[in-house]
Amino acid sequence: MTEVRTAGIVSRTLAAFLDLLTVLAMLAGTFLTVAFVAFLVDVRSFDFPTVPWLFTVPGFLVGCILYQVIAWTVFGRTLGQGLMGLQVVRRKSTANLHVLQAFGRAVVCTLFPLGLAWVVLSPKRRSVQDIAARSRVIYGHRRR
Repeated sequence: MTEVRTAGIVSRTLAAFLDLLTVLAMLAGTFLTVAFVAFLVDVRSFDFPTVPWLFTVPGFLVGCILYQVIAWTVFGRTLGQGLMGLQVVRRKSTANLHVLQAFGRAVVCTLFPLGLAWVVLSPKRRSVQDIAARSRVIYGHRRR
């Protein structure tokens, strides 16, 4: 059996950046879909909908949290983590996170992204998010 290696700061940071781009693309796609439906409903008086910035912040936060919770509980990884060959697992096994565990981790990741930097100082390469959610991020694990 091969040894499971805990992921480092570089691959995790790149995965987080890719996930940020993914969430922004999903939000932009949602906005464009709403605009397209408004266009179809009334072509002559169509104008792009305006969204107050106050609604974009909560929408972004909710989008980030939902994206991560669904990805971690169903697939064990987000799109960015998959591209980087990473998987988020429970601390003492290689099983996917429970929904509540994934939710807690997603909230901490979204509201305190700098907690990722703790990986550099931690001897076990654990971020603040890993400690709070009792999880770990590993390289290249695939369930069979």
